[in-house]
This record gives sequence, structure tokens and C-alpha cells, in this order.
Amino acid sequence: MTEEVVRRPARVVVADDQTVVREGIVMLLGLLSGIEVVGAAADGNEAVRLVAELAPDVVLMDLRMPRCDGVEATRRIRAEHPGTQVVVLTTFADDASLFPALRAGARGYLTKDAGGDEIVRAVESVLSGDAGLSPSIQRRLLERLSEPEPQPQSGPAEPPDGLTARETEVLLLIAEGLTNQEIARALHVSTATVKTHINNLFAKTGLKDRAQAVRYAYGKGLVRPPAG
Repeated sequence: MTEEVVRRPARVVVADDQTVVREGIVMLLGLLSGIEVVGAAADGNEAVRLVAELAPDVVLMDLRMPRCDGVEATRRIRAEHPGTQVVVLTTFADDASLFPALRAGARGYLTKDAGGDEIVRAVESVLSGDAGLSPSIQRRLLERLSEPEPQPQSGPAEPPDGLTARETEVLLLIAEGLTNQEIARALHVSTATVKTHINNLFAKTGLKDRAQAVRYAYGKGLVRPPAG
């Protein structure tokens, strides 16, 4: 007689700064088989703390949160707690959100219109070592990776739109998903100096926010999408 192996539910932490959304996700997950919600966080810092305390299998991570956003929280969790996987669950499916989250270590990426079955499949996929990406996200990745790469320029590349070397450096770090505080640490300058550089590069390029800055950096060929 073969003994049936009972697989334990995946232990999940939910991170979202909107109380109604967070509680709704927790309630939905509570109805799904194979998932046990062990904690809920209102921002990235709390998500990192709960991962340290509870060692969940997966964090369902929103991206736009105060104090510590989802990209930074994902980077910290994957660096400090590699046994915990991250699946992004967000309203945004644009390149400015997608690529920084994947570079930070997220193994799954779903939009908040995903159904319960889709969430379960994504959780199971990342726990088995696969990527848990929704079909629309997979299509976007394939489209982006199939776009022709910018042609190399002859001679040294000049920063576009009159940007200084430092402003270009700040732009590249924004495109990597770094916060102002992280940029300041990377460049060994103050946060106020970083804000000044950002204001200057926004003025020169006509950009209005960080999402536009990421698209601008890709459009100018300053950065390339991940190759795998």
C-alpha cells in the first residue's frame, strides 16, 4: 500500500499599504487550498521584519508603498532571507515596474486582477524553482527582449540632452530601481544632493516622474532589459 504524501500549505506574507486591499487579499487567500497566510505588512520595512520573524515561503509584494517600496523590500529579502521567494502582486504592469522588480529578485509577477487559481499557480511555481509570471507579463517580457538592441555609437557616447556625467549616473541608478537614499549611499553623497541632481535631469529632459525616467533611460539606450 502506497503511503500518500501530504504537502503542507505554502506559508505566505502579504505586503500592501492599502488596508482594504491588504485585507481583501488575505481573505481571498484564506479561501484557497494550499496557502496559509502567516502575516500581513503595511510597507516594505514591515515585510522585511515579518520575513525575519516568520520565515515564510513566499511574500506577495505590492510595489508602491511608503517608507520602503516593494523593489527595495524585495532586494533586502532576497539578500538577507534567500529561503523566501517574492511574487509581486501589483496594479502596475509597465516596464518601469516590471524590470526593477525582477532585477531585485522577484520570481513571480502578477497584476491585482489575477484570480485565486492564478495566485496559487504562481506560488507553487516559484516554490518549485520556476517563474510565476502571468501570461500578459510573459508576453511583455518576450516583446521587450525581441526588440532590436540600440546600435553601438562610434566613439565615446555623450550623455543625452546635456546631462552631466553625474546626472546620467543618477538616472541609471533610478532605472535600476534604487531609492533616493540608496542612490545617496551608492554615490557617497547626501540625499539632498541626489534630489538636486534629479531635479536638474528632470528639467533638462522634460521628465515628470521616476517611471518616465526609466522609460527615458531605456529609450536612449542607456540601459538594456535583462537577458534572461
